Amino acid sequence: MSDILILGIESSCDETAAAVIKNGREILSSVVLTQIERHRLFGGVVPEIASRMHIESISHTVDKAFSDAGIEKSDIDAIAVTAAPGLIGSLLVGVNYAKALSLTLDKPLVPVHHLRGHIAANYLCENAPKPPFLCLIASGGHSHIVLVRDYTDFEVIGRTRDDAAGEAFDKAARAMGFSYPGGIEIDKRAALGDKTAFKLPHPHLDTPYDYSFSGLKTAVLNTLNNAKMKGEEIDLNDLCASFQHTVCDILTDHLFKAARDLGVKTIVAAGGVCANSGLRSMLKEKAEKEGCSLYYPPLSLCGDNAAMIGAQGYFEYLAGVRAPLSLNAYATMDIANPDFSK
Repeated sequence: MSDILILGIESSCDETAAAVIKNGREILSSVVLTQIERHRLFGGVVPEIASRMHIESISHTVDKAFSDAGIEKSDIDAIAVTAAPGLIGSLLVGVNYAKALSLTLDKPLVPVHHLRGHIAANYLCENAPKPPFLCLIASGGHSHIVLVRDYTDFEVIGRTRDDAAGEAFDKAARAMGFSYPGGIEIDKRAALGDKTAFKLPHPHLDTPYDYSFSGLKTAVLNTLNNAKMKGEEIDLNDLCASFQHTVCDILTDHLFKAARDLGVKTIVAAGGVCANSGLRSMLKEKAEKEGCSLYYPPLSLCGDNAAMIGAQGYFEYLAGVRAPLSLNAYATMDIANPDFSK
């Protein structure tokens, strides 16, 4: 069987990215242009600005991906593009560019679910996991536990009821006065603090695997406000350590409870929050204790990138997934049963 080259395009939030992936496993090129510096001025992502910056960057980004890969545009077998979920304006930029390229090159268009892409980042590692496995997806907008039966067969076991883990990190960081994106600062300061200094809540829900981080975020706000009203100083390193430990403990506790109940021994982690050193350490410790194999991507593939979209696009392509040139973008969509035909 000859090699299959997939162009991946990602523009679901504030990174404009393009990559060329061979056989779903090898990165020939990966280009990511971030907008963090622009959005930092506003304390978070401004959707309208993100969309405009994608428009300015996408053509150059895709051209560079081809140049870095050392191939011509006509050499690719298909174009994979993130079509859901994400910021609708941002998604539309990538989707419309992919559609134009598909028409021009007469190449198949493959729609990819963003969260499926995050999972597929693990397939680009040297020691890559193979389904079936249980995956924790933790990012700025999502916190899911997903049973991956096969490369295109997914079942959601648990999900957040309110804030995602990454969202909670950013909101808590903003309350502590850190600049966007605040999760990185919390991770740095947590290493210098006492994780037992503050007792923060562990939400209990009526479903065993679902998450809730809204109350935890509120507890941090209340801690800060109470100290301010009393004129007391708070050691932010200790608060960061306590907050990070609590978030990571909740994420890993539910994940491994699901693994035990389902009898799964292969654990995978994905998404931007998986770059957090505290979470990686806790996952490793728990996996060793439970006798599970653990996989997570390198830091460079934890955040949004097009390599992961190209990797998942390869498996969707093999499964016969195609989209017409009427393909739209969707702000929300189920990872288990994505429907791009609406």
